[in-house]
Amino acid sequence: MTHSRKKTIVGLSFGLAAMLAIPGQGSFGARHAAYSSDPPLERTRQEVKMLDDLFKNLIVLIDETYVKKLGDVAATTAGKALFAKMKKSGWYDVRALGLTDVMRNQDDLPRDAFEETAAKKLVAGDAWYEEVSEKNGKRYLRVATGIPVVSENCVMCHANFKGNKGNVGALSYTVPMIQ
Repeated sequence: MTHSRKKTIVGLSFGLAAMLAIPGQGSFGARHAAYSSDPPLERTRQEVKMLDDLFKNLIVLIDETYVKKLGDVAATTAGKALFAKMKKSGWYDVRALGLTDVMRNQDDLPRDAFEETAAKKLVAGDAWYEEVSEKNGKRYLRVATGIPVVSENCVMCHANFKGNKGNVGALSYTVPMIQ
């Protein structure tokens, strides 16, 4: 894959994610927040659900379209580039976590108590784990969602994934509450 093609994928992904992530009165979370005892939490939870669906579908689409042989840029690598751009733009923090005992990238290890607890829950079979946290007087929703093996392409680089039916990874989100 050419450098230009990689930049195009990341650029298009960034633009789509930014458009879909802008909260407002017409957003899915805003429409459903009225049914919650904590409307900001419900709006933010719905936003994370949308982002999770967007990112996972994007990674699968990149995998199906561009990952053809060993040495091609892994779909998760493209996803991580998008996550970094979104964080740099001030939107939120999302990162990939490895949940297996074979870790190729030390940056994918759980970094804090939330991610350690989430990893245990997701390995045990949960699909979603969340906590509300506060930092400098601002509330955040922390969510981790499981990632199973969805493509044989994953096994090209991660032979230990073969036959694994559970979560082998996760996306970990830290999102400011949507007021």
